[in-house]
Amino acid sequence: MKKSVTCVAPINIAVVKYWGKNDEEFNIPLNSSISLTLDVENLCTQTTLTLDTSFGKDELWLNGLQQDISKNNRIQRCLKEARRLAEKNSNGKELSDISCKIVSTNNFPTAAGLASSASGYACLAKCLGEIFNLEVDLSSLARLGSGSACRSMDGGFVKWNKGVSPVDSLAEQIVPEDHWSELRCLILVVSNKQKSVPSTEGMRRSAETSELLKLRINNIVESRIAEMEGAIIGKNFEKFAKLTMKESNQLHAICQDTYPPITPPYMNSTSHKIVKFITQYNELEIKAAYTFDAGSNAVLFTLDKNMKELLSTLMKYFSIERKDIVSSSELDLSINESIDIKDVNISLRCLEQVIVTKGGKGATVISNAS
Repeated sequence: MKKSVTCVAPINIAVVKYWGKNDEEFNIPLNSSISLTLDVENLCTQTTLTLDTSFGKDELWLNGLQQDISKNNRIQRCLKEARRLAEKNSNGKELSDISCKIVSTNNFPTAAGLASSASGYACLAKCLGEIFNLEVDLSSLARLGSGSACRSMDGGFVKWNKGVSPVDSLAEQIVPEDHWSELRCLILVVSNKQKSVPSTEGMRRSAETSELLKLRINNIVESRIAEMEGAIIGKNFEKFAKLTMKESNQLHAICQDTYPPITPPYMNSTSHKIVKFITQYNELEIKAAYTFDAGSNAVLFTLDKNMKELLSTLMKYFSIERKDIVSSSELDLSINESIDIKDVNISLRCLEQVIVTKGGKGATVISNAS
């Protein structure tokens, strides 16, 4: 007997961040969060999961290289839970004890601050749900692999409700991907190198030592969640942009408030130049927003009407060449006139790539064969 399913899942970009966990085993966060799911065309994981009675054991292949699946605790958690659920499900019970082969590829740099774990575990959860015929909220299964993966199960803007247990720590869609179709996203790849301090370690350290994180959890984040939901539903870009940038700033302030501080910091000198650039670009009107997760790469949000101007101005000040820009096929990137930015003088090339994209669908099945 052989059964196979292939799925794709996108990355997501948090605009209200979560940092720190109440429960590391089940990835239950200290606070709720909100993210935008991005288009899979340029930023996705594709995974094929195959069950075969001829397999002697489970296997994992990532980007063409075989991994030791027995040492990957996060994948083991997902497989164990999926098989447990399958045993309770009459449609999937007969498959629960068959070994599997997982073949997964990313079309973007792994472990470079682009949330590859989010797309990877969302993709795995979608495959497991399909192949075992699971009738559960798959965001709970994705969350076991990577917390933020639960937000990649749906398209558009998604809220991850923190909950208090594995049962209610789930993701839900705020609006679908076509709600704010004018919104554009530019990912500035500063570095494709792995982070010096993994997010899990950074979160643990901050949760133990940062007074600013405690202040955020108790006094800030819930009201900010409500404000952000309102801005998204109302498509209020100025409010959305300001909240997004304040969220990014606060995350990295917490990293510095951590003891010992997260050093080297996730943001580097180029990251700070991008912040200065956007601040000056917005001097007369809020036309763009930046955000940084636990890494040096920047994500910029803008509206379609301003995208060409922003991109042209970035190319001018960051010495970006057209060949280094990747975009969704349906986006028009014909060059527009750049504008002058005060107090910004960047002569050296410091960006590896710019990815221009938009909101998209969540994890999706693309083939299913028995």
